[in-house]
Amino acid sequence: MNTGTDYITLFNADIDMVFGDIVKTCFRQPSLLKFFVQTAARQKKAARLRQHWEEKGVHVPPLIIASITDRCNLKCSHCYARAHNREPRPELTGDRWAEVFSQAAGLGVSIIMLAGGEPFVRPEFLDNTRNYPELIFPVFTNGLLLKDGLTAELKKQRHVIPILSIEGFEQATDERRGGGVYRVLRQAIDRLEDQGLFFGVSLTLTRANFSSLTGDEFVRSLVDSGCRVFIYVEYTPIEDNTADMVLTSEQKAGIDSLRRRLRSRYNAVFVAFPGDETPYGGCLAAGRGFIHIGPDGSLEPCPFAPFSDTNVAKMSLRDALESEFLAKLREGHDKLTETEGGCELWANREWVASLLHRKTKPPAS
Repeated sequence: MNTGTDYITLFNADIDMVFGDIVKTCFRQPSLLKFFVQTAARQKKAARLRQHWEEKGVHVPPLIIASITDRCNLKCSHCYARAHNREPRPELTGDRWAEVFSQAAGLGVSIIMLAGGEPFVRPEFLDNTRNYPELIFPVFTNGLLLKDGLTAELKKQRHVIPILSIEGFEQATDERRGGGVYRVLRQAIDRLEDQGLFFGVSLTLTRANFSSLTGDEFVRSLVDSGCRVFIYVEYTPIEDNTADMVLTSEQKAGIDSLRRRLRSRYNAVFVAFPGDETPYGGCLAAGRGFIHIGPDGSLEPCPFAPFSDTNVAKMSLRDALESEFLAKLREGHDKLTETEGGCELWANREWVASLLHRKTKPPAS
C-alpha cells in the first residue's frame, strides 16, 4: 500500500498510460492522432505544475468532476443525482465556470469531467471550453441533445469529448432511461462517427448487467460504431433497497483482468471507476486523485458524497482546495477501506459528516 505522496506518482503514471492508449487508437485518424500526441505531452507538463503547487502546500488533483447543472431532460431510474435530493440552489454562472476552468488550468489540473444533470441543457459551456485546449473535457451526456449544431461545434473542440450514457442494448437502456431513448442514442452515435469525432460511452455496472455490458457482442457493436472509450462505473447504492444491484466481490475482483482482455481484443480504451484503489492506498476522492464541484459551486470530495465546507462561487479554486474538511479526509483516508458499495465515502458517510460537525441527512428512498 502506498503512503505519503507515493500514490501521486502512480496516479500520474496511470493517466499517462490512458492517454498513451488513446494515442494508439487513433493511428488511422491523423488529425486525432496529432491532437492526442500533443495532449499526452501536455499531461506531463500539467503534472509538473501540480508538483510545483504541492511544494507550496497546495494539493491539486489531476481530475475535477464538475456537475454544471442538476437539470436533466430525462428521469432515469436509480439516478444518484436525483437520489441525493439536494435543496434547490442557484447554479454557478457561465462566467464563474470560465474562471474556474482558467484557475484549474493554472494549477495543473489535467481533466475536467463535465456532468449533471444533463450538461447539454447548458450548451453555452462550449463558449468557455474552447478557451482552454490544455484541459480535456469529457462530457457525460444522455445523448438526446446531440444534434447537428452541437456536433459541428464539438468538431472544432477536439478536447471536448462526448461520453454517452447507455445501459446495454435497447431493452435495458429504455427500461432505465425511458422508451425510445436507445433509438435516439444510436442516432447520436452514428452522427458522431460520421463527423469523425472521438467519443466514448459510460456504463453503470450492476450485478445483473455485468456480463452483458462487458460481453463481446455489446462491446463489438459499439467499437464497430466508432466508440473508442468505455468507462465502467460501479453502481453505488445511494437509494435504499438497492444493495442487490451492487457488484459481487468476484465481479469487482475481475474488473482489472477484464479490462486488459478487452483492451487486447479491441481498438478502444477501457477505464473503471472507482476501480481498485488499493494500490493508491485507498480512496482517491477528496482531492487525492479527484474532486467534485456541485452545480452551485460546492467543492465536495466525490459526486456520491455531497458534503462541503468551501464553495468556488465565493472563493478561488486554489483557496477552496485548501479546505480543512478535505485535508481531514485525506489524512484519514486509511479509514476508507474497500467496501462492497462502490463509494467508500458514502458507505462511511456518518464518519465523513462528523468531520463537518453536522448530522447526515438520511438517503432518499
